[in-house]
Amino acid sequence: MSKFAIVTDSTSYLPAEFIQKHNITITPLELIWGEETFRDGVDIQPAEFYSRLKTAKVMPTTSQATPATMHSAFQGLVDQGFDVLGIFISSKLSGTMQSAIQAREMMGTAAEKVTLVDSQSTSIALGFQVLATARAKDNGASLKECAALAEKAHERTGIYFAVDTLEFLHRGGRIGGAQRFIGAALNLKPILALKEGKVEGVERIRTKGKAHDRILELVAEQVKGKSNIHLAALHANASEDARSLLDRAANNIKPIETILSELSPVVGTHTGPGTVGLAFSFE
Repeated sequence: MSKFAIVTDSTSYLPAEFIQKHNITITPLELIWGEETFRDGVDIQPAEFYSRLKTAKVMPTTSQATPATMHSAFQGLVDQGFDVLGIFISSKLSGTMQSAIQAREMMGTAAEKVTLVDSQSTSIALGFQVLATARAKDNGASLKECAALAEKAHERTGIYFAVDTLEFLHRGGRIGGAQRFIGAALNLKPILALKEGKVEGVERIRTKGKAHDRILELVAEQVKGKSNIHLAALHANASEDARSLLDRAANNIKPIETILSELSPVVGTHTGPGTVGLAFSFE
């Protein structure tokens, strides 16, 4: 049986201990800020990103992981004797999956050693899909079995989040079905979800606190009757709110695992500061 390695992208923003434990390779997307280009989570971390954002006169933009970055990651692993299973951010949110396809095509006869999966997700919901696959691999599952698991993983993961404003999503062109919320009263907090790989509007709530309450209710509805539930709170420069929401969710839902995750600078560019959400996974 061939040995294989798992590759994902920086938007998953898995805590370092999981990346190290499961030997997961991370390919960074890029943050473009004026004349500067940063590799997501490598050259710039969330704390620095949100600090700079407060006083920035020029707003950052983002770019997919490049084919060259993907090729370097894939070829490096193949040269070490690994096959590759790549699980990446939704192709409806980023061109990263297309970069991975181009990188595979650049590998000639070694292309057959690279299997690619569109997660239809991002942030820690993508991270949950990667973790489930990595854990199956560590328990002896084959590449074919893990690829099949990854292809179905989006059916057992989800994410709901509240943003302070739709300005950032709108400006970045990532607003999807939440477009109908544009022009809503400024004091309404949109609750959004990832559905079929796109950002969709769910509800508009009057206050931040009530929006977080509703997120908890929505997640509880999604995981009701499920087993082996994993939960993660995600945030963009709002750790206290995220920790509070995660503690409440843990008490209510009784998951087998909880994770507190920041949004990577690239994702934070599109959601804006103050974003808080809950991601879930079940088996």
